[in-house]
Amino acid sequence: MDMHAIRNFCIIAHIDHGKSTLADRMLELTGTVSSRDLKAQTLDQMDLEQERGITIKLAPVRMRWKEYTLHLIDTPGHVDFTYEVSRSLAAVEGAILLVDATQGVQAQTIANLYLAIEQDLTIIPVLNKIDLPAADVERTKDELVELLGCDRDEVLAVSGKTGEGVAALLDAVVERVPEPKEAASGEGLRALIFDSIYDDYRGVNVYVRVVDGTVQSGDKLTFFATGATIEAAEVGSFNPKLYATDILGPGQIGYIVTGLKDIRRARVGDTVTSAKHHAGAALAGYKEVRPMVYAGVFPKNSNETESLREAIGKLQLNDAALIAEPEQSQALGVGFRCGFLGLLHLDVFRERLIREHAIDVVVTVPSVAYQVSRTSQTDRGDTEIIRSPQGLPDPSYIMRIEEPWVKMDIVTPEQYVGGLMQLCQEYRGTYRTTEYLGGGAEGQRRTLLRYELPLAKVLVDFYDRLKSASAGYASMNYEIIGYRDAAVRKLDIIVAGEPEESLATIVYEDEAQQVGRRIVARLKDAIPRHQFEVRIQAALGGKIVASERIAPLRKDVTAKLYGGDVTRKKELLEKQKKGKKAMRATGRVDLPPEAYVAVLKR
Repeated sequence: MDMHAIRNFCIIAHIDHGKSTLADRMLELTGTVSSRDLKAQTLDQMDLEQERGITIKLAPVRMRWKEYTLHLIDTPGHVDFTYEVSRSLAAVEGAILLVDATQGVQAQTIANLYLAIEQDLTIIPVLNKIDLPAADVERTKDELVELLGCDRDEVLAVSGKTGEGVAALLDAVVERVPEPKEAASGEGLRALIFDSIYDDYRGVNVYVRVVDGTVQSGDKLTFFATGATIEAAEVGSFNPKLYATDILGPGQIGYIVTGLKDIRRARVGDTVTSAKHHAGAALAGYKEVRPMVYAGVFPKNSNETESLREAIGKLQLNDAALIAEPEQSQALGVGFRCGFLGLLHLDVFRERLIREHAIDVVVTVPSVAYQVSRTSQTDRGDTEIIRSPQGLPDPSYIMRIEEPWVKMDIVTPEQYVGGLMQLCQEYRGTYRTTEYLGGGAEGQRRTLLRYELPLAKVLVDFYDRLKSASAGYASMNYEIIGYRDAAVRKLDIIVAGEPEESLATIVYEDEAQQVGRRIVARLKDAIPRHQFEVRIQAALGGKIVASERIAPLRKDVTAKLYGGDVTRKKELLEKQKKGKKAMRATGRVDLPPEAYVAVLKR
């Protein structure tokens, strides 16, 4: 295929700005999918995506427009799936920056734009949903012009619902997006793996962007990073389902069926080359993503541990941001400590385990990764990453604890700025700048607030509070900016005088009492009554910051008495009292799994 007739591009936008709907109109207009087979969000092929109405996985498709071949990659919009967007951008030459004409530029719009600029892509600004009565095309166009520094006539207006302006947009893609670069001479085959899936019958299928050379079925191939050698069982393109072709050439996006059963031998970001004519150097690949949110994942049925291990491995194949390592809990058994990019990422992971692998799990309360510097004779100490309270060393060995901080961008109408600034300060935020997007009347202008906050505070309920404080109009995006000193301690939970390590948590010192009261209150409701009094305590070091008491079960030992001297009654009650005291000193409380779940579950 002539490289001059190829255009590779993706659609980037804030969540719910209409990326998948616009992709539907493109599929319909180019005849890639017949009207009979077309459905809403055709490229969102997971049931979970269809039900939630969001894009979770990137989705490539090949289209024909006039005499050109267009390779489109639809991308997610949520901040938790930014890594999917960055991988897509590395496989294309251009990006459609889509903005909802009723909402204007949002936080994730700006974040995705910066990602595209870092990849040096051609940006095509587009307004969507112009058919809606609430669409303010001129104001939104002003915001885009100010954001990009482009001319007003460069901003296109379309309706992903009605198809208005979509043909002109496809023409603009052909005109503005550059063709793929010429192959490097003498390098041979080099193809970048930007995604992959696992097929029970055909093994690992890798999604590739061919940079140099060609690949066809039957070719002997090698992976640079893992050294695995395979024979390509099939190559093809996306139509949008897998469609076998004879060959994939330079500039094309397609898939290779590897037949690999070991999912660890095909990594996202690796380079595929010919086994016979090995390329001299691998492609740049992707920078390694670092999950910052960690949670314990345990099977509800203890017999499913091995099934859970296999299921997580298969999900890791096409979710490069997911990490997992074995973990054991006193009450929940053997499971995994998993790392995620955010809470939605965690929710989707749990849902996919249930739907795709029929494994129900218990997920413990999410926490962030802390950086702990130990004391030493040189006062420099050793630094380690702590992902759970159990890994925190004794306080006497800790020189410094640091927590991850994020740079937060909040886009909101001007009238809600005061309430949002108060909210950020309440969540330990540090103010940076205020900027205005486009024009507008006083009090009605759209404002960009920039703050820096601890990631641990963002995870709790910040998004819900943000929406409440702005009547639903504000949007946010954040990215990790590094570690800073944190005044945090390990909060121990003591039940009947015995510390319960599995229930320990890391808290800010000034919030320890509040968190401790919440935990002991939950445990009081979850632990059954015993023959002796059970005390539940939350301790910060040697100081008790919260406590609850579960009253003992009490048998009426005087029931058989009637009449007579009251002395006998007193003797029986005193004997019972001594027995309860002895049991309290020696008795042990075995917490039921329901008690752990009540505290640890999200």
